[in-house]
Amino acid sequence: MHGWPRGATVTMQELVIAPVLLPLVTAAVLLLLGEQRRRAAAALNLASTLAGALLAFSLLLWVNGQEAPAAFGVYLPGNWPVPVGIVLVVDRLSALMMVLTGSAGLAALLFSLARWHRAGVHFHPLFQLQLMGLYGAFLTADLFNLFVFFEVLLAASYGLLMHGGGGDRVRAGLHYIAVNLVASLLFLIGVALIYGVTGTLNMADIAQKLATVPDSDRGLLGAGAAILSIAFLAKAALWPLNFWLPPAYAAAGAPVAAVFAILTKVGVYAVLRMWTLCFPASAGPWALFGGEALVWGGLATLAFGALGMMASQRLDRLDRLDRLAGYSVITSSGTLLAAIGFDAPALTAGALFYLASSTLAGCTLFLLVELLERARQVELAPQPDDDDHLPDFLDAEPPSDANLDDDEQVLIGRAIPATLAFLGLAFLLCTLVVAGLPPMSGFIGKLAMLSALVGGAPGIGGTVMFMLLIVSGLLATTALLRVGIRHFWAPQNRPAPRLHLAEGLPIALLLGACLLLVVGGEPVLAYARATADTLHQPQHYIDAVFGARPLPGVREGAKP
Repeated sequence: MHGWPRGATVTMQELVIAPVLLPLVTAAVLLLLGEQRRRAAAALNLASTLAGALLAFSLLLWVNGQEAPAAFGVYLPGNWPVPVGIVLVVDRLSALMMVLTGSAGLAALLFSLARWHRAGVHFHPLFQLQLMGLYGAFLTADLFNLFVFFEVLLAASYGLLMHGGGGDRVRAGLHYIAVNLVASLLFLIGVALIYGVTGTLNMADIAQKLATVPDSDRGLLGAGAAILSIAFLAKAALWPLNFWLPPAYAAAGAPVAAVFAILTKVGVYAVLRMWTLCFPASAGPWALFGGEALVWGGLATLAFGALGMMASQRLDRLDRLDRLAGYSVITSSGTLLAAIGFDAPALTAGALFYLASSTLAGCTLFLLVELLERARQVELAPQPDDDDHLPDFLDAEPPSDANLDDDEQVLIGRAIPATLAFLGLAFLLCTLVVAGLPPMSGFIGKLAMLSALVGGAPGIGGTVMFMLLIVSGLLATTALLRVGIRHFWAPQNRPAPRLHLAEGLPIALLLGACLLLVVGGEPVLAYARATADTLHQPQHYIDAVFGARPLPGVREGAKP
């Protein structure tokens, strides 16, 4: 089979490239439809996004059904041998990231269909290009195409960030664009240095050739790796390179910010992929290169994010809740980066479970922020009545013999509007996930990491991370509970906002996914452990990539 292990079907072989081709073709069709056929564009966008999510889930199930050494799918789009041609690889890690991308994308798109997709032009093509860049970044196996997909997703994110217009979005967008252009420049410089030393950009080939780099070139290779890492870490929101994230995510529309929650994880993914592949403990002089920087940088980011959540408490500014959600994303990134730096499979497994949980929770929080702000302002500008909203079946007139207070309000059994009840419950569940409290999925991920730290993360770094995981959870709980009290407990006589079904459904689906992570905790943890074990044994990845062969008779590729 062309670039695929024996026994796999042609259908599964084609599925590897399908997540990239599907949004690319869809974006082209959406551009042809134009802005006059928005209903057709919305339907096509939704169908394509749903199909992409199903493709990603199918690949995850297929990869998870394979034994560890064979749990790879390698596809050669140009039918050239490795390392000459482009290589796409799906393994447990990339499949997990694609499923998270599909889930976040589908939820954000559903939410946008209520009103956000009409706030500007070209929303649907940009959305599909965003998904294409994300899927491609998780599938590619060489640095040059990683850069290409990075630029595709960043170019789409520039347009999505400014979708809807306004001075705040323009200012935040300019900062966001400037930071990412600098990071892209550093990316190119790092790639050029690594290529100049190793003569290749294929990740597996780079990992193989590190041991043969002469002593005279080691300084140059180390500089290239460090510069490339800075580019990745800037995108992963490592402190102090994350100053751009809270204002940019706060300025974006709610569905755009929800998708952006996965963008930060692209940087984390790139660090995890390259660091475990090229600098494992068995890499000789390159063993665990930069590990200390990852640990302490991640811990500083974790502390910064937790303090930022506490500082985002002023409700006289409309963007404060968005900033709180942005700082929760920073906290998540710091936790993951610090866990990666310890090079402990058990800790990596817990971090991967936490990655899935925190990504879903971050998307949910950004969507909830939009609705909470609307609920806070509804008494000043009530929402128009329509038929597309959750039923207010809990709104009822008090019976004539009800026990009333001095203001003639019901003392016992006071009715709660359905929309406020839904928002309150959703916010409570999201708080539990973000803070890592039982019985939600965030607790399982944090507990797995804490157990790994107790059992095998030596040194002061492990102790500091153990304490920060607990303290950050306490600070997140305090910050989010204060917001909940001000929004759901303190207000009196506030009219209930109108909540569209298209806005409530994605929130319910994302929280339902978090609940599924709890119900299926053991299988998901087993998947995370298998993923971590494979990452910390990079020879499996190298063997899978170099074991791919072009199809005979299609093109006799040049030999490397």
